[in-house]
Amino acid sequence: YTMIETLKNLIGEALKELGAEPGAITLEHPAELTHGDYSTNVSLAYAKQLGKNPRALAEEIVAKISGKSLSDIGIEKMDIAGPGFINFHLSKQFFAREIKNISALGAKWGAGTGSAGKKVMVEYTDPNPFKPFHIGHLMTNAIGESTARIFEYSGAEVIRANYQGDVGLHVAKSIWSLLQKGKGDTTLSAQAQAEYIGRCYTEASTAYEENPEAKAEIDAINKKVYERSDAAINDLYDWGRAVTLEAFETIYALLGTKFNQNCYFFESVMAPIGKKIVEANIGPVFEESDGAVVFKAEKYNPKLHTRVFITKQGLPTYETKEIGLTLTKFTQENPDLSIVVTAIEQGPYMSVVQKAISLIHPDYESRMFHLTHGMMRFASGKMSSRKGNVITGESMLADARELVEEKIAEREYTDEQRRDIAAKVSVAAIKYTILKQQLGGNIIYDEERSVSFDGDSGPYLQYTAVRAQSIHEKGKKEGVATDAALPEQWTTTSLEKYLYRFPEVVERAYLYREPHHIAGFLLELAAMFNSFYAQEKIVDAHDAASPYKLALTAAFCTTMKNGLYLLGIETPEKM
Repeated sequence: YTMIETLKNLIGEALKELGAEPGAITLEHPAELTHGDYSTNVSLAYAKQLGKNPRALAEEIVAKISGKSLSDIGIEKMDIAGPGFINFHLSKQFFAREIKNISALGAKWGAGTGSAGKKVMVEYTDPNPFKPFHIGHLMTNAIGESTARIFEYSGAEVIRANYQGDVGLHVAKSIWSLLQKGKGDTTLSAQAQAEYIGRCYTEASTAYEENPEAKAEIDAINKKVYERSDAAINDLYDWGRAVTLEAFETIYALLGTKFNQNCYFFESVMAPIGKKIVEANIGPVFEESDGAVVFKAEKYNPKLHTRVFITKQGLPTYETKEIGLTLTKFTQENPDLSIVVTAIEQGPYMSVVQKAISLIHPDYESRMFHLTHGMMRFASGKMSSRKGNVITGESMLADARELVEEKIAEREYTDEQRRDIAAKVSVAAIKYTILKQQLGGNIIYDEERSVSFDGDSGPYLQYTAVRAQSIHEKGKKEGVATDAALPEQWTTTSLEKYLYRFPEVVERAYLYREPHHIAGFLLELAAMFNSFYAQEKIVDAHDAASPYKLALTAAFCTTMKNGLYLLGIETPEKM
């Protein structure tokens, strides 16, 4: 992190001394650790400007830098590769200083300042009362929570927002079924009652498609929900809305998400706000067409298209509610950046809405960002949970929890420990599967592999962190001190050469809004630690290097915990 800045300054000064006007200087980590810790192509980039052969220029740059006190900076040596790449090898003293630094920073290790003083709102999850919490909600929750934590780590004040559809056809469908069947057993938990409402919704959806009479009845109920004109419907609506929202809170707690209390936004509130804004901008932005109000976005960008904002019946569409929501967010919180996380299929729709908003409020255009994700597919091809029901986000979590419980059934845990481990590990299994690949692509979910304690999985990363923690605790019990003072004759390990890169990885995830950079790094880092653990006896009272090995183990544990935290994954105490 600071080493990158130091190297860029050294290279920039050398280029100036050689008559160049340095601009951007690129530094990368060579693919092979033996090729150095940083590499730059500046000699190739500036050779033409200086009229020199790239390799000869590289030699001159190295000669200029060699005149500085490199050992104090932490550079052991430099060499030139290929047509003129300059490789920097860092010293073991530098890596030992980084181990001390990790210990000193603790939970703040890896944090940056890129968004210091900024207010960032992240809207995510967005489930709908009266409907099941489905897999898409699980995906947007994992991505949104990780994004929120990454921005917090960059110094931002983060506001977590949740936009929920508490009006619309889906509500009318559930109420149609509930009018016939009743509320069911209201003494059950909110989750059980919400599951019952979800089943009612599914049955009504089928009836709506197949039965014209049912369709007409549901459409009539939908109108009455908006009007609040029927006492029986109002009673079912108020009860069903409260029950499903309470059930969602149980899921949020399990997933480690806590939304800002005043940032639960609802379609029922946003609809009239949006409608008023659209109607006030007919002419400058929107236009009337066949009795409806539309926005012809292709006038401003040929890649966009026309969308309806108010129907012929005078009803606001999703687009209008989105305008009401966005302007409410900016009026209420005034964020420097407003991020919305949704499935990728909502990309074209959101682009049109954001264009309309930018015409009403040009100052909002650069402050709106839409983060999209792909769909989840199942490796097994099955679309039902272990109990035979259609897979929802909730049943997916329950299935993963059952699988973990089966895996740890023979281990000596109390019932409370077993429940705690199963809850944390099952969440890690699903979140890691979602976050480990670049956003936008479809995700293949393999239930068995996701809960594996080996290989490319969230539980494997948790297990490796817990193992490191237990080794550190063992050192304490055996009276071996933890000390980052560099032992004599120490050979720098691959683990040290990876640990110090963590802040760079976090910054990359922040800049590109891509959590997969952290997930990939943690997987490599875990492999490095397990290799180190296999080759070294870490706790050994007779080994003078043991205190340093324990400091290195503690630094690894801190880095893993911090990285997992940024993915929204909790590290269990035992495993």
